[in-house]
Amino acid sequence: MAIDFTLAPEHEEIRRRVRAFVQETVVPAVAGFGDLDDLDGTERAATRDEYIRVIFGLRAKARAEGLWLPHMPKEWGGMGLGHVELAMVQSEAAKTRLGPWVLNCSAPDEGNMHTLLHWGTDEQKERYLKPLLKGDKMSCFAMTEPEVAGSDPTLIRTHAVQDGEEWVINGHKWFISNARRSSFAILIAKTELDVPEGSRGGNTAFIVDLPQEGWNDVREVETMHGSTGHSEIVITDLRVHDGQILGGRGNGHRLGQYRLGPARLAHCMRWISQAETALDMMVDRALNRYSHGSLLAEKQGIQWLIADSAMELYQCKLMVLHAASKIDRGEDFRTEVSMAKHFVANSLNRIVDRAIQVHGALGYSTDTPLAKMLQHARWARFADGADEIHQMRIAERTIAAYRSTGSTNAATGGLPL
Repeated sequence: MAIDFTLAPEHEEIRRRVRAFVQETVVPAVAGFGDLDDLDGTERAATRDEYIRVIFGLRAKARAEGLWLPHMPKEWGGMGLGHVELAMVQSEAAKTRLGPWVLNCSAPDEGNMHTLLHWGTDEQKERYLKPLLKGDKMSCFAMTEPEVAGSDPTLIRTHAVQDGEEWVINGHKWFISNARRSSFAILIAKTELDVPEGSRGGNTAFIVDLPQEGWNDVREVETMHGSTGHSEIVITDLRVHDGQILGGRGNGHRLGQYRLGPARLAHCMRWISQAETALDMMVDRALNRYSHGSLLAEKQGIQWLIADSAMELYQCKLMVLHAASKIDRGEDFRTEVSMAKHFVANSLNRIVDRAIQVHGALGYSTDTPLAKMLQHARWARFADGADEIHQMRIAERTIAAYRSTGSTNAATGGLPL
């Protein structure tokens, strides 16, 4: 089996265009705003209003330059890229936090677009997908709950009871990204109350227009890096028409897994960009910091930090590209995506931490982006599935492969070596 990750000339040109657009247009446009979380009162409001005008203007420029919706088919206004090509676009875009959003390929909208395209009716695509594609609306995906393990959807307590042509939904959600800015939510609720415990067929996905009576946004959950846009929602007697079911009754788990597989890999693509930025900063610091008779780059301890980071980043890139190629070929990619998600998230934490160490006290300060990068990196180890859940699934599939064929090769990429 030949594996060639060389980009076609037209895709290499796209990569160069995305890099130039991010570095020459996006970064300078937002550089003057600093950290909006450090502002207060009228100053904050005025600055944020101007900031919003600027970033929406950047979206218009991205669309005009043909750098819009890289993950969507051309017939839906996208760039029509496969997952291998998307990896290089996402990694270039994520060199700055706003890059994926400016190109309209950021979470959670990106995953919701894929979900609506695959599972939505014609009416649902017209009403909900098209505004997302245009960038006119934003959305959220409401599955995680505080009372039960978010990595096990079979435990979901939010429930929907049918009442004629409507469903009455009650429950509790949290860490719902983008909820306060969304015009609709894809909400996962248990509808089949008599299914056996642990069954994966008990949940249904509903499209909920926002704002709506019964959808109560309690607070924005504060985390170790402040306000994040992740809301806690209490759902009380929320009524949704039967026509708002997405993907069919009882298919909530299948829909969620379909959404989360490629979405996990898209996260990895963006994390690789952050890891590479941290490694670049580490090397630059080592080449310019003199201490105890030599540059840091000449000291073996620092060289080991750089070498370990370079090797890990290389592994990250190969894992993501291979998993992306399996998605593009229509093969089973679950094990490879689980491996990539676990490995890249942990590598990001280690590489950023090493970069902070090489920078010393400067790295621990907020004078460089490394401190905030580490805070965000810590989130990566449980976002879209905790480390331990991915390890459990990887082990299950490895054991199953051996039982089936007498070899674990199928669980380690199915590669010809």
